Amino acid sequence: MATLIESCAGRQLSFPLISTLEIRGGSTKTSTIASSTKVDIESIGSNEVLRVAFQGEPGAYSEKATRELLGEKVLAVGRPNFEACFRAVASRECDYTCLPVENSLGGSIHENYDLMLRYDLTIVAEHEFRVKHCLLVKKGVKREDIKYAISHPQALAQCDNFLRGLGITPVPTYDTAGSAKMIAEESSMPPGCTPENTAAIASDLAGKIYGLNCLDKGIEDDDTNFTRFLLLARAGVSSFLSKKIPAKTSIVFTLPDTAGALYKALACFSLRDIDFSKIESRPTSASLLNFLKFRSQQKGRKTRNKADMPRFRYCFYLDFLSGELNENSQNALAHLREQADFVRILGSYPQKSRLVGPVANEVEKLKTMEAIGPVSVDSLPSDLEEGKSLQIGIIGFGTFGQFLARRFVKQHKVRCTDQLDKSADADNIGVDYFASYDMANFLKGIDVLVLAVPLVEFENVVLSLPTDSLRGKLVVEVCPLSSHPKAILLRHLDQDIDIISSHPMFGPGVHDDPYSTATWDGRPFVYEKVRVTDVRRCETFLEIFGEARCQMVEMTAEQHDTSTADAEFVTHLTGRLLDHQLLPPTPVTSKEYAALCDLADMTSSDSFDLFFGMFKFNDRAKEHLNKMRDNLAKVERQLAAKEAYMTASTEMKNADRQRLIAETKLLLQEIAKSGDIAAIPSNEKIDDNSR
Repeated sequence: MATLIESCAGRQLSFPLISTLEIRGGSTKTSTIASSTKVDIESIGSNEVLRVAFQGEPGAYSEKATRELLGEKVLAVGRPNFEACFRAVASRECDYTCLPVENSLGGSIHENYDLMLRYDLTIVAEHEFRVKHCLLVKKGVKREDIKYAISHPQALAQCDNFLRGLGITPVPTYDTAGSAKMIAEESSMPPGCTPENTAAIASDLAGKIYGLNCLDKGIEDDDTNFTRFLLLARAGVSSFLSKKIPAKTSIVFTLPDTAGALYKALACFSLRDIDFSKIESRPTSASLLNFLKFRSQQKGRKTRNKADMPRFRYCFYLDFLSGELNENSQNALAHLREQADFVRILGSYPQKSRLVGPVANEVEKLKTMEAIGPVSVDSLPSDLEEGKSLQIGIIGFGTFGQFLARRFVKQHKVRCTDQLDKSADADNIGVDYFASYDMANFLKGIDVLVLAVPLVEFENVVLSLPTDSLRGKLVVEVCPLSSHPKAILLRHLDQDIDIISSHPMFGPGVHDDPYSTATWDGRPFVYEKVRVTDVRRCETFLEIFGEARCQMVEMTAEQHDTSTADAEFVTHLTGRLLDHQLLPPTPVTSKEYAALCDLADMTSSDSFDLFFGMFKFNDRAKEHLNKMRDNLAKVERQLAAKEAYMTASTEMKNADRQRLIAETKLLLQEIAKSGDIAAIPSNEKIDDNSR
């Protein structure tokens, strides 16, 4: 079944769907429609269609929870996994996503907590959903005909006693609603299972959607089975929470590895009489751990040693019963930020399924609409683009641009342009070359534009680009300093142009194979999603570095420069002070000498403009130069002082020896004059007893 829905951008989106049609007068007709019937929802009004993503097939418990919270008239969009739900909202294909975060029997769903850290969405509502399992069969099938029950393993476990009592064998499948779909479509069923001998354990909504009979309802062994769902959106509702509305705030934070750190953090709230409803810890995600390592390096030299970083760092997820903007909450959060390494507010929202602000307004509008009833879709236009290769354009095809291109061409189509003729280099790599005067054709059809130009030329290059040709594209800068390029891109590019500020903290070395994964494996790739509307395209581009096993570190451009700009400048300065005359080849080398050779090779392959950009746009560069000069002078003084000391010491020893010899001669001469020596014959032994 297909329906045409006009998106907020004004374009037509075509969704294949399974629909439950509500007939006025009380009865409900359910059917699975497979082909050309169209339900025209344009008459509802494009701005009034509320699109909510959920995980699973149409009829899943997540969809039922969504409709309980927001009403039957929302457009429920089924996604294959939790991350796809986050992407749908972040890319503006959906307005909200309703996701489970914890179950009273099964515990927390940690994947969604991790995804809340990765995506910039905020919690706007919560809903406690009572899970009631139903035994669904094809029409005409009786209870005594059932030999097998198919469903998600967790649902089967929750109905174990019921199934044992009827002698039904449980067979696990990927999804509850998906099991109902298998029976309805009579396809992809497990071995031995047929629509005539198999029941599905799923929601009553799944039964209605797929046209199945419900033989029993509430067959779960424990009637305290509740799942807590969160509604997430791109904008929060904390400003709509009045003092009369019971509110809840969800936060995540990390703490230093010190005694009593958690006690002090919780005291920030307990001292202000703020109650908790949940606290849980789990190991940090890889990207957050990398961020914490960078933060730690700013605090002292000792943190450079990996042994100083604990192998496990934990995030603490805390729900407290107060609004974010409450005065006590503000003070508690400020106090917590003094104690913690990292704090993020996941959302401040009303308790117990209450809706406020724009969410409540949109739901109220839906109630007045003339709708066809519950409608579920299981695909989005972006699904057609999944796995599609990107068209990547590179401006600046020098050493580093070519280094990136060698990786990009493995999975994507790449083109380049440069002020110099780089056609031969481009042909060797398999990249299409465009002359600099042919910029219009170069930009035509590309998805991602990578600016691999020196910092000193960056603004001129951006100003020379035709802005109209960049609309709807992703622009990525890969400069060693990020704050300056980020500011230029935000200043000169329109709002409909996506921006990523990044720094691959590695490059081509003389001894490295540019095609080798080892060149990228474990190397830091620091990035900031400055402005992203097309999340799928952004993630596809970042996956190039993730699949090369780079250490992905997400932080702001300002944090990056504070953490690494000085170190990068000093590194390149040191490399440029060294040359091959100072580092001659030797048959036997130490690790330290080899590291210096690699450093000199790396910096010699970079252009001087790159190094000059590090100098010009780093406010502390001159200070580092002066410090390097002072340190060199200090070492020279220390060497000169040590040399003078050693010379003086040697001269003093020689002078003392000469003086001792002279004194000995004088003493012998005085003894000789006194005649004492003559009394003893030189060839006669001295008798000790005679003395």
